[in-house]
Amino acid sequence: MSKNKIIILISSILVGLFLIIWAAMYTSTTNKEIDLRTSVEGQTKKCEAYFDKMWKILQQKAGVADQYKEAFKEIYPKMIEGRYSQGDGSLMKWITESNPTFDVGLYKDLMQSIEIERTGFYTEQEILIDLNREHSALLQKIPSKWFLGGIKEIAITVISSKATKETFKTGEENDVDLFKKK
Repeated sequence: MSKNKIIILISSILVGLFLIIWAAMYTSTTNKEIDLRTSVEGQTKKCEAYFDKMWKILQQKAGVADQYKEAFKEIYPKMIEGRYSQGDGSLMKWITESNPTFDVGLYKDLMQSIEIERTGFYTEQEILIDLNREHSALLQKIPSKWFLGGIKEIAITVISSKATKETFKTGEENDVDLFKKK
């Protein structure tokens, strides 16, 4: 075999290997981007569903606690009035009697639900943010950016409060009174 044919054969093999490696990298990178994009989209829907569930639970539990409070306010004075308004000295019986007490258990349950649901929602948003970060890095790093140059980053919405947004905008957080009405 002549020297030229050997060079052509080796060159052809090298070009073929390069094309196979390039095709494998392109396929792998494109599939990774698709996986991340669909994961971000799915996690966004999961966050929306979790947020909806969280608010429905909290609103309904708050409604039950509020109804209990209103019912207790209505019933308790009538019970006390009926017991101690006879004028026969029964007023002093309150010392030894077991009077109905306002059960704060519903409020404790509501507070626990608030903490649990908020923590759960934060965890779901944390997953969304992390997936988006991974997608963004894939678009910017070499060699994947060579294959994904025309693909845009995914815009996600992170749910937070007005106070949080203002704090991050100004770099200051001065309102430490947790019980101040805004």
